[in-house]
Parts: sequence; C-alpha cells; structure tokens
Amino acid sequence: MPIAKSLPSPFLGRNDPVAGAMWIIFSMATLCGLTACAKALSMAGVHPFQVVFFRNLFAAIVFSPLLFYRGMALFDTGQLPTYGIRCAVALVSMLLWFYSLSKIPIGEVTAITFLTPLCGTLGAIFLLGERVRARRWTALAIGFLGALIILRPGLSPLGAGHLAALLSTISGGMSAILVKQLTARDDPNKIVFLTHVFLVPMSLIPALFVWGWPPLSTVPLLLGMGAFATLGHASLVRGYSMMDASLALTFEFSKLPFTAIVAYIFFNETIDGWTWLGAFVIIGSATYIARREAQVRAEAKAQLLAAANADASAKAASEPARMGAHLSVVDGNGMRHVKTAAARQSEMAHSARKAGGKGRKRPRRH
Repeated sequence: MPIAKSLPSPFLGRNDPVAGAMWIIFSMATLCGLTACAKALSMAGVHPFQVVFFRNLFAAIVFSPLLFYRGMALFDTGQLPTYGIRCAVALVSMLLWFYSLSKIPIGEVTAITFLTPLCGTLGAIFLLGERVRARRWTALAIGFLGALIILRPGLSPLGAGHLAALLSTISGGMSAILVKQLTARDDPNKIVFLTHVFLVPMSLIPALFVWGWPPLSTVPLLLGMGAFATLGHASLVRGYSMMDASLALTFEFSKLPFTAIVAYIFFNETIDGWTWLGAFVIIGSATYIARREAQVRAEAKAQLLAAANADASAKAASEPARMGAHLSVVDGNGMRHVKTAAARQSEMAHSARKAGGKGRKRPRRH
C-alpha cells in the first residue's frame, strides 16, 4: 500500500543511522498492526471499501490539528490537478490492497507489496523518461523474478486476491512518482493533509455502494487502524529523514517477520519458504536499485558542482584582464591593501593634481 510521507521539521537534516533504523523497524511493526486490523475487519464482515473509507477518515481526523496550526495556507497550492490524479491512483491502490487482504494470507500480500519501489522505477522510466542502464534493468528483472517465486504460477493456485495485490503494487509505484512531483513545490505536511482532504470524499463514493453500518464490536479495530496508520507513517518518515533512503529500504524487510508472527498468532496463517525466498529476492533487488539511483544522483551533483567551479574560475581569470592586475599597496599607516593597477594609477594621478594645486600661489587682489 502506498505511503504518503510527511517530514516533521525537528528531524530535518539529522543524520543518525542507528536511530533511523530503530524508527523504521518500529514503523514496520505498527504498519503490521494496521494490516492485522484491516484483516480482522474484513473477517468481521466489514466490506474492504468501507475499511478504506474509515482508514482515510480517521487519518484525516488525526491530521486536522495541522489546520489550526497553519490556517488556510494549507489549501494554497498551484497543483490541484496533480493532487486529484495522485489521490485517484492512491485510492485505487488502497481499494485493491484492502480487497486482497480479504482474499489471501497477509504474508503473501506483504511480500508482494515489496515490489512497489520496482514499479516506481518502471514508472519513472516510461512516464518521466528516466534513463536506466543494463545493471538496473537486470535488478528489475531479478525483482520481478522474486514475485514469480512467491506466486508460482502454474504450481500454486492464483486468484483475484493475488491479482489485486499485484495491481495495488503497480498503482502504488505510480502514486510514489506523483508524490515526488508534488514535493517540488509543496512541503510534505501540506501534501499529506491535502491528500486526505481529497481521499475522504473520494473513498466515500465506492463505500456507499456497499454501505452497512459496522458492528459496534469493530469500533476498537477501526480506532486501532487509525492509530497504527498514524504512528507507522510518522515513524517511517522520521526514519527516512535520519539515513540514506537506500539503507533505510533494507530495514523495511523487517515487516515480513512481524507479519509472520501476527498472522500465526491471530489468524492461524503461516508463511511458506517460497514466500520468504521471493521476498528476499525482491528486497535485494529493490535495495540495489535504490543504492544505484543514489550513486547516479551523487555523480550528477558532482558534475554540476565541477561545471559551476569551472565557470567561476573562468570568470576569475578574465577579471584581471578587464580591470587590470592586482597590486599590493601599503598605506601611510602600515596597512596593506590589494588594489587593481588601474585604481592605483587613478589614485596617483589624483594625488599629483592635489600636490600641484597646493604648490600654486593665488594672485593677490588689489
């Protein structure tokens, strides 16, 4: 499921990989709680479309104090069409993800969603025209091989739940690309707030077609889902703000062991060895792609910096030719000054005129 990330200002620019790893592991545990609540709600008879609506509603309530803190400036954006498209794609991803939870074991859903970064890379290639060389294409192919290991088409029965999980992962990758475009002009907190402002009414529409008031016994699950979602997303952002994204991605794999524990204790589900193997292959591929993209960005930044330094050096070299060579001059108080030859020559001419004026005698008036 796609995650909208907001970056709390107290953690901007901090570099603490150990603390970042702890935040991400905590996030994976709490997001596993979100998954468990959603699974339990579907087993209690709450339709997945309604689960999506309540998940967005409670998230919007949690983020509502931001409106009192920042006022109507939160709605000031020039990217409303992009928000609309991004929220539509995110809603499709959510609907498919919650639907898949109601059909297949949560361990399989979790493993399949590790493909999201790979789908985001593919989207950047085909939608944004990003250039990718052979090594990243190979990593992408290996990552999708991991998905085949999990699904084992032809050897294991595939159903609507598996297809929904795959489509959710693909749309989640597309949503991540749109989030990157939004961050070019809007701050993360504004993006998260406006996303939920859009998603609440948008998710209500499909929920109305299957509407039925949830049993009172499911209220704790609904509240828990909102709490787990808020804690999970906030801690995930803190973790990513403290370490490199390529390193942070490796710790997201901790979600699968947490999922295995929850699935076994609460739902009597087990994760087979093929799913573990496929998840390892996917996370390894995704980690390599993230590290490679970070390396490419660093190389591009170094090239831009070198070009800027070359331009500055060229301008500095041409300056003496235009203004004259620089001279070191000591004044009458023993202080040394650096001046151009032209400026020094002008000062000497001015001093000569001044001295000549003092030497002339003014004629007397009779």
